[in-house]
Amino acid sequence: MARLADYFVLVAFGPHPRGSGEGQGQILQRFPEKDWEDNPFPQGIELFCQPSGWQLCPERNPPTFFVAVLTDINSERHYCACLTFWEPVEPTQEGLCVRDATARDEEADEGGSGALSPPAPGPPDQLFAPKTLVLVSRLDHVEVFRNSLGLIYTIHVEGLNVGLENVVGNLLTCLIPLAGGSQRTISLGAGDRQVIQTPLTDSLPISRCSVALLFRQLGITNVLSLFCAALTEHKVLFLSRSYQRLSDACRGLLALLFPLRYSFTYVPILPAQLLEVLSTPTPFIIGVNAAFQAEAQELLDVVVADLDGGTVTVPECVHIPPLPEPLQTQTHSILSMVLDPELELADLAFPPPTMSISSLKMQDKELRAVFLRLFAQLLQGYRWCLHMVRIHPEPVIRFHKAAFLGQRGLVEDDFLMKVLEGMAFAGFVSERGVPYRPTDLFDELVAHEVARMRADENHPQRVLRHVKELAEQLYKNENPYPAVAMHKVQRPGEASHLRRAPRPFPRLDEGMVQWIVDQAAAKMQGAPPAVKAEKRTTVPSGPPMTAIVERSGGLHGNSARRLEVVRNCISYVFEGKMLEAKKLLPAVLRALKGRAARRCLAQELHLHVQQNRAVLDHQQFDFVVRMMNCCLQDCTSLDEHGVAAALLPLVTAFCRKLSPGVTQFAYSCVQEHVVWSTPQFWEAMFYGDVQTHIRALYLEPAEDQDPFSVCGGSLGRGMGGPGSRSPVPLRQVGEAPLQGDERSALDVASEQRRLWPTLSREKQQELVQKEESTVFSQAIHYANRMSYLLLPLDSSKSRLLRERAGLGELESASNSLVTNSMAGSVAESYDTESGFEDAEACDVAGAVVRFINRFVDKVCTESGVTSDHLKGLHVMVPDIVQMHIETLEAVHRESKRLPPIQKPKLLRPRLLPGEECVLDGLRVYLLPDGREEGAGGPGGGPALLPAEGAVFLTTYRVIFTGMPTDPLVGEQVVVRSFPVAALTKEKRISVQTPVDQLLQDGLQLRSCTFQLLKMAFDEEVGSDSAELFRKQLHKLRYPPDIRGTFALTLGSAHTPGRPPRATKDKGPSFRTLSRNLVKNAKKTIGRQYVTRKKYNPPSWEHRGQPSPEDQEDEISVSEELEPSTLTPSSALKPSDRMTMSSLVERACCRDYQRLGLGTLSSSLSRAKSEPFRISPVNRMYAICRSYPGLLIVPQSIQDNALQRVSRCYRQNRFPVVCWRSGRSKAVLLRSGGLHGKGVVGLFKAQNAPSPGQSQADSSSLEQEKYLQAVVSSMPRYADASGRNTLSGFSSAHMGSHGKWGSVRASGRSGGLSTDVGSRLAGVGPPQANGAPPDPGFLRPQRAALYIIGDKAQLKGVRPDPLQQWELVPIEVFEARQVKASFKKLLKACVPGCPATEPGPASFLRSLEDSEWLIQIHKLLQVSVLVVELLDSGSSVLVSLEDGWDITTQVVSLVQLLSDPFYRTLEGFRLLVEKEWLSFGHRFSHRGAHTLAGQSSGFTPVFLQFLDCVHQVHLQFPMEFEFSPFYLKFLGYHHVSRRFRTFLLDSDYERIELGLLYEEKGERRAPQACRSVWEYVERLSKRTPVFYNYMYAPEDAEVLRPYSNVSNLKVWDFYTEETLAEGPPYDWELAQGPPEPPEEERPDGGAPQSRRRVVWPCYDSRPRAQPDAISRLLEEMQRLETELGRPPERWKDAWDRVKAAQRLEGRPDGRGTPSSLLVSSVPHHRRSLGVYLQEGPVGSTLSLSLDSDQSSGSTASSSRQAARRSTSTLYSQFQTAESENRSYEGTLYKKGAFMKPWKARWFVLDKTKHQLRYYDHRVDTECKGVIDLAEVEAVAPGAPTMGAPKTVDEKAFFDVKTTRRVYNFCAQDVPSAQQWVDQIQSCLSDA
Repeated sequence: MARLADYFVLVAFGPHPRGSGEGQGQILQRFPEKDWEDNPFPQGIELFCQPSGWQLCPERNPPTFFVAVLTDINSERHYCACLTFWEPVEPTQEGLCVRDATARDEEADEGGSGALSPPAPGPPDQLFAPKTLVLVSRLDHVEVFRNSLGLIYTIHVEGLNVGLENVVGNLLTCLIPLAGGSQRTISLGAGDRQVIQTPLTDSLPISRCSVALLFRQLGITNVLSLFCAALTEHKVLFLSRSYQRLSDACRGLLALLFPLRYSFTYVPILPAQLLEVLSTPTPFIIGVNAAFQAEAQELLDVVVADLDGGTVTVPECVHIPPLPEPLQTQTHSILSMVLDPELELADLAFPPPTMSISSLKMQDKELRAVFLRLFAQLLQGYRWCLHMVRIHPEPVIRFHKAAFLGQRGLVEDDFLMKVLEGMAFAGFVSERGVPYRPTDLFDELVAHEVARMRADENHPQRVLRHVKELAEQLYKNENPYPAVAMHKVQRPGEASHLRRAPRPFPRLDEGMVQWIVDQAAAKMQGAPPAVKAEKRTTVPSGPPMTAIVERSGGLHGNSARRLEVVRNCISYVFEGKMLEAKKLLPAVLRALKGRAARRCLAQELHLHVQQNRAVLDHQQFDFVVRMMNCCLQDCTSLDEHGVAAALLPLVTAFCRKLSPGVTQFAYSCVQEHVVWSTPQFWEAMFYGDVQTHIRALYLEPAEDQDPFSVCGGSLGRGMGGPGSRSPVPLRQVGEAPLQGDERSALDVASEQRRLWPTLSREKQQELVQKEESTVFSQAIHYANRMSYLLLPLDSSKSRLLRERAGLGELESASNSLVTNSMAGSVAESYDTESGFEDAEACDVAGAVVRFINRFVDKVCTESGVTSDHLKGLHVMVPDIVQMHIETLEAVHRESKRLPPIQKPKLLRPRLLPGEECVLDGLRVYLLPDGREEGAGGPGGGPALLPAEGAVFLTTYRVIFTGMPTDPLVGEQVVVRSFPVAALTKEKRISVQTPVDQLLQDGLQLRSCTFQLLKMAFDEEVGSDSAELFRKQLHKLRYPPDIRGTFALTLGSAHTPGRPPRATKDKGPSFRTLSRNLVKNAKKTIGRQYVTRKKYNPPSWEHRGQPSPEDQEDEISVSEELEPSTLTPSSALKPSDRMTMSSLVERACCRDYQRLGLGTLSSSLSRAKSEPFRISPVNRMYAICRSYPGLLIVPQSIQDNALQRVSRCYRQNRFPVVCWRSGRSKAVLLRSGGLHGKGVVGLFKAQNAPSPGQSQADSSSLEQEKYLQAVVSSMPRYADASGRNTLSGFSSAHMGSHGKWGSVRASGRSGGLSTDVGSRLAGVGPPQANGAPPDPGFLRPQRAALYIIGDKAQLKGVRPDPLQQWELVPIEVFEARQVKASFKKLLKACVPGCPATEPGPASFLRSLEDSEWLIQIHKLLQVSVLVVELLDSGSSVLVSLEDGWDITTQVVSLVQLLSDPFYRTLEGFRLLVEKEWLSFGHRFSHRGAHTLAGQSSGFTPVFLQFLDCVHQVHLQFPMEFEFSPFYLKFLGYHHVSRRFRTFLLDSDYERIELGLLYEEKGERRAPQACRSVWEYVERLSKRTPVFYNYMYAPEDAEVLRPYSNVSNLKVWDFYTEETLAEGPPYDWELAQGPPEPPEEERPDGGAPQSRRRVVWPCYDSRPRAQPDAISRLLEEMQRLETELGRPPERWKDAWDRVKAAQRLEGRPDGRGTPSSLLVSSVPHHRRSLGVYLQEGPVGSTLSLSLDSDQSSGSTASSSRQAARRSTSTLYSQFQTAESENRSYEGTLYKKGAFMKPWKARWFVLDKTKHQLRYYDHRVDTECKGVIDLAEVEAVAPGAPTMGAPKTVDEKAFFDVKTTRRVYNFCAQDVPSAQQWVDQIQSCLSDA
């Protein structure tokens, strides 16, 4: 029985002591005046009566009622029912308040009317004060309280003739039962009657209608998220204007949480004065008046539920985990069925006429039933994971959280994890875990209804029926007696509060009330206490757990077969059949990824343990340890699946004898797993074992025949259920006991608790003591076990690993070793003298002792071990650890003496000439990196990785060579390498070695050539070697100076430690320095720029300009600049003539001449007709460091003006012409972006006297003049009907956004007069089907020059008043975006770790995230736009960023698309040299070549350009002379630093270092190529690898590729790899071992037609299966070799076939070039020949890169004979030129100065009066012409240096022309004579 009300209090308004306008509550009277002993008077009632504060009011408000909840220090809840009414203020009181001016103001604010508009009753300024009647009770009977207080108020207002003292006294003495479903009628002595019903069970909460109201106010989703927030311990705040609603909402939320109890702050109504409580750090559920909403919004981590508005606001920083699926969906749908039953019928054609809608009270119970079911499903089987740690004197119970999550399959689930870790669940376990107690609805549900709930899952109607049944029970609990007698309580009349009350509420007589209370107390003492005995029972455990969702084991579907493999392997091991076991081992290790296989392994191993010990031989021991390690490596730290728990007894059982008296146990080899350093794991194991032993204590010995459970330490409970006891001790926590008669530990405990009260005191003591000593002995046992698994075998080495495993982190977070930086600790352990080792060991020992002590403290305190025993343990632990360390020392010593396992010998990699090894092989394992192909992924194929081998570091590459660890793969060599220079990221990792499963240090190296080396060092590699490897790698990757790179050190002795040269002596010694660097290097660049006459346009020759070689004289005459511009302080001072002659030979100049772009003449003879000229203004790199020496500028601009113009542009990169369209004569210009106006103003222009605006203006004027000159130097197409700007720019190119939609930014800056669309795009959008819009789309008038600039930069440019140029602002990406995008692309293509969800989807998603293809799309889009503009006759200036990244990309692409020349091998080289190298793309900076660039990182601007070219190549396969492999080759080598071509940032830097012209005057040595172009040229002569057989260009074809992302393909350069030989781009290495010379082959060299397997990621497919043409060319070479002829070059053979094809095609009228070779294929631009020629081809072509003399170097007669026979053989392929050949034959010709003698095929043509020469007999392209008109004499000559040795001196003759003397040499004297005669006769004929 309990008191209905503890206290009755009367609280009234009192003035605030500090005189502010707010009043405060004053307790006028309280009854009883003395506190009850069992229940002291709660503090702070006066605050809670008026939560919004005490204030006077201008009118009389109706009475209000609400219930506040106070929680006392013992977390008891007190319900304060408050009834507030208003009384007129007494004059004295009023005087007190009104005197205060502020009070008046506040009242005005509060009431809205103040004294101005008085209410009807009362004098004008009458005020009303609140007065509150409060009942304080520990019971929650809201309606009874409302009625009782209402009765007191009614008596007072209506003036009933009843003593208030009697009513209050009766109220305070009324006793009612707590629970049990009784019914009690009470009366307070005023003729009233109330019936109180008590609930059936105390444990179920009472909710009335609160839950239903909560759902009505907030809706399903919101309530669910509040539910999850409260369960996962977030802060929840309710807002409402109604206090009663706040109380109800809080009560409803608490009712939903049942069976968990909310244990944090719970304040349904928070007073305004206590609002700062909201910023408490702990979770809470609080209600606050909506008036204080503003304060609530400042809280950052509070979930706010607005009851009046129906919203729930979750802040950004709060993540509320949802319920695990499928429970979330199921709960949601069943809630909607309960709340909105009509929803199901809404679509029915014939809905039923009536719907039975539950009453609100019933609906409330249905909603609660849904949540009760939800908890039963969530916590199903929880009793199987309870550990009974103690039974007497009080039960101690622990919950095995990891096992529960593992069994339910919810390890990953955030929600359940947080719930299980929360306080509410801890309370649940201690309250409901008790085995012998009263049970309630939840216990029944979770034990007996689980099967029904599973069966009902997919039947909503059955679920609904179940919910309704549960709701009935909940309803019955609250309302046990449905036919309730009617209440009868008097109420005040209508509007009674407005009537003038007769008097204020009277003061009650304390004595009288106290007397009534005392009377009742005296009565109670006599009566016996009515205690209803609780009915206690054993709590049912219910069925064992099952997973919430049956996970479909797709990966391990054939698990039975896998288990069979595991069993077989183990039986082979123990039968000694080691070879058989070895074969099965890889399969077993793969199978052990599955949970079932791991448990099977543990069970099988248990069978081989006798008497807790199993002695194995060395091989068996190795196998067992490897399998255990494999099992443990996938264990998380919590060990959810009990694998570590199952193996724990085994690791102390399996051992091997190392020597007499020294035994090594398996635990010393399986320590490197994170699970052993997790305290939670050890606690769960400990409690599990304690439970087993406690249970054994109470079972009668007869019942317990299992020897393990007592003597076997923890063997008894491998993974046993709730104290299960089974012969095979391996059983997952949560599985049912095996036999029916077995009693679980909970059953035993329940029985014991039942008997406990009946036992004698002595017996009780004895049991308690037995239990305590059982726990104590287990603690000792576990201290031993933990020391076994935590102390490393070699204390010096494993220290670092141990820190990583987490021991150190537990020890102290500030410990420096916890950081992953190994460097420091490595130094400690290796660089100090001996004697440190012991300290080291102690350090480990100390850490382990602290770890074990912490564990012992925790478990012993929790399980009630006496303090003496605990002290004893603390003394024991250090001894145990010390003893174990001593044992381990012997084991360690002996294990070192074991014969080492035979490791495979290291395979040495093949090196390039000049490449040297820096670090010899370190043994490593190469691990799979997420690319599935190499690891036997879905494509099938062998598991090549993991592989075992070594990593080598050379001056050029990082190379791994090794063999797969899987013995079934066979003897395949695995090679993976990348250039050191390509390294982009290196990080230390800690990984398990694939063979021994030991945790080892590793390195992950990622390169920008899309290779990843993820390596684990072998244990024999000390950490100092690994560190040395890292340091050397870093030193090679980032040399302090560019001269340290491989391309520049090649050939000089490599000294890694060479100090960088001081940079002071830059000026004079650079030339000499560069010579020294390359003294013995193999010379290459040579005079590579021999001018090719082939491309000189006729216009050049017609103007009679001298050939480039002789132009030096004229250049030096060109006009002088002002001295100030010529000699900047830092300019170089080589001789001007030297520089100029070299400049003229540069690529740019050759290209300008080809395009007819400018003349290099003095000012006197400058051809005025030429619009442009070549200006040497920058020859000293004074104006712009990053530009080439010669620039094309408008003819009309003087050189001295250029300096001023350049100031307007970033980096001084002013606009210069780089290409001119042959057809429309429009030019393409490039420049840096414009400086903003403000920036321009900073440059002091010489001609601007006053600072400020005028300077900017003068520069702008200069710039405008310059643009004007560009415009005026163009032929204008004035006719309006000319080709319109964007004709043919079909919508398909730009996607569906319209012509300019996606290129041009939407807005236009204010300074730009009109939208670009005003003239270009018109107004009409494109039509829906993608066709061009109506003809009005393009306006006829167009600008002569379009400036394409960055939207942000174009603000400073004034639009041209005459509309001659127009600005096109576009939004482009920056270099840093390219860098970021590339990083993500690398991650996508080479993930580094296996994907979570294998398959193409994750790759495509990460590819999309990288945005790489979007950038490619933008580049192509802008380029196509520029191509269109140029093609229509408008010139374009590309002026983006600094002019060296995106500008270069766009300009190069535009030229490639517009000019077929650049699509040839020669042209592409010229394009790259001109636009990328000469115009200063910063290769060194973007490639981070040196230490200085390390921070800026790798930005692949050039690679992106190559990717764009590749996309165009895919769409137009017949337009390119080079193959896709050529692009990959350049992509690889532009970062490899093997060649000098792509070093440094500009020509200026290259000259400064002496790289550009160093070949002048030096002997060429023929070995190593320093220029990538020369290498390509040499290689192309020998193999068609760079040649595209489908090359059949259309004349003057302008390419317009599609640029939409859907049309782009991922470049296979990023994804393919060849593990057989490493990247195929170092051609010498990619060929496999050199083959014997052709003639000496024993079998005549015919390849065997053996079949072989071609593996996709192992072999190079193009080489294993070359395309048909390569195969035929190879075959021809082989046959010619067999016939004893020198093999013909592939190009000759190919050209001949093409020529023949052309001739054959003529008669049928199919003679056009495009029909060549593909006459049967329609000339379709897309996807032609995608499979042809995808990589390096021609494996058996005779390759010797070092000699150039393969053709014509021997003048043997057999060679001649062969030539003659072939000439007759091929006579039918003669070209149309044959009739002009008067005489022909082979002559040796001496090249120009310092060039060698070369054999050439000479043709004397009398018709054209010229002597032409070709490379060889069938060459169709003439290599040079000597005009006979210029010949002055033909005379006998003398042999010079380098001439053919075997030839007679008389065979030499010279031909002297007006330009130079040609030296010739025939093969013998007669033929020399013949040639001289023929030439003479030609001359005389003329």
